[in-house]
Amino acid sequence: MRRTLPRRAMAALAALSGVTGCAHYTPLPLATAPPLAADVRSLARAETIVATEPLSVAQVVDLALANNPDLKAARLRRAIAAGQTRQAGVLPNPSLTGAFLPLLSGGGAVPAWNIGLSQDIKALLTYRTRRRAAVDSERQVAADIVWQEWQVAGQARQVAGDLILGAGSRQSYVAAYRLLAARNAKLEQALAARNVTLVTVAPDRVALQAARTALDALDQRQLALMHQLDALLGLAPDVVVPLATQIDLPRFDPAAIRAELATLPDRRPDLIALRMGYAAADEQLRQAIVAQFPDVVLGGSVSSDSSKVINSGPNVAIGLPIFDRNQGNVAITRATRAQLQADYAARLATAVGTVGALLREMEQLSAQLAVARRDLPAARSSADRAQAAFGASNIDERGYVDLVYNRFAKEQEIMTLELGLLDRQVAIQTLVGDGLPTVDLRADDARAVSR
Repeated sequence: MRRTLPRRAMAALAALSGVTGCAHYTPLPLATAPPLAADVRSLARAETIVATEPLSVAQVVDLALANNPDLKAARLRRAIAAGQTRQAGVLPNPSLTGAFLPLLSGGGAVPAWNIGLSQDIKALLTYRTRRRAAVDSERQVAADIVWQEWQVAGQARQVAGDLILGAGSRQSYVAAYRLLAARNAKLEQALAARNVTLVTVAPDRVALQAARTALDALDQRQLALMHQLDALLGLAPDVVVPLATQIDLPRFDPAAIRAELATLPDRRPDLIALRMGYAAADEQLRQAIVAQFPDVVLGGSVSSDSSKVINSGPNVAIGLPIFDRNQGNVAITRATRAQLQADYAARLATAVGTVGALLREMEQLSAQLAVARRDLPAARSSADRAQAAFGASNIDERGYVDLVYNRFAKEQEIMTLELGLLDRQVAIQTLVGDGLPTVDLRADDARAVSR
């Protein structure tokens, strides 16, 4: 005769089979040291992005997207949202109840027992809305992450571009300071010999101090920008990132940008995220309205009393909506949806308005830059003639210094205008997403966005 497993062994196997499908704990210790790279070559994807040094602006952007610490942390929110979507898609478990009542006294012959199985019906009615709300929330998180990538890419473009322009303009600042310093040294010697008065020396002292302040401010700004770039790339402080001398940005076409403003809501991740959030809030309102109906629990049970009489049949439990009719949650979700609708309208107006304002500012700066560039050849020519005249003793030193310094001032003015144009161009291209990652919307995503 074939032997069968004891009941205890079968119960143990059943329990083990249930445990194998459960999650298990694994430790995840915190970092004990800041995870900062010591050089550019140590960054993630550096071997594929950085072919040669110095780095172009586009390469800096790619490295920032791959290594920015805030982006790494933000991308993990997608896994949290995916887990919430998965949980929302799980059907509610039925409830199993049972009791075993040993016979203690009386005329009965056997112990009594009962077993019941029931299911919450309201949880099933709200299942679809909960599922859709969770899916929309996950897509909202995905769009928010892409929007954060846009911000990091825009910052990397701006910081790298400003560093390149600043490095190119420093030579002019140094030359102006050295020219005024040499002039001031001679005047100080003349003042000590009582050949000139303090009134004569004072303007040169002021000009020298202004030139030194301008040079110091430029160096301070360059150092602060380098630290910002290190932070964006996940590098240790004071790592010098070698940068190219030319700024490579996507082609800038103001007319095309104005023409595409009408489709901006379909491309900007923050606007898409708000639309997804609105869709999730709309589903939550539907869920709250469905939840107004009374709680209904359906099931069945079988029982046996101590005299071996067995009864079986359905049972139902209905909540009486006397006090709580979910009116508070309906009001909250309705107000939340209205707020998100207003937030979307405000963000859309700001997005379009900001791009239009920056384009207008660029037009003004471009006109001013054209005038400055038109005047630069005359300033350089005057400086060259003054240098030749000073060498032939046909002009005094003060006139020579003034004309040469005027050339430096004009060059610095042009560099300041170019910096302003660059910053606005980067800001516009960040706001419209030129050359930046896009939100991938599948067909069902588009349906959710248009709801």
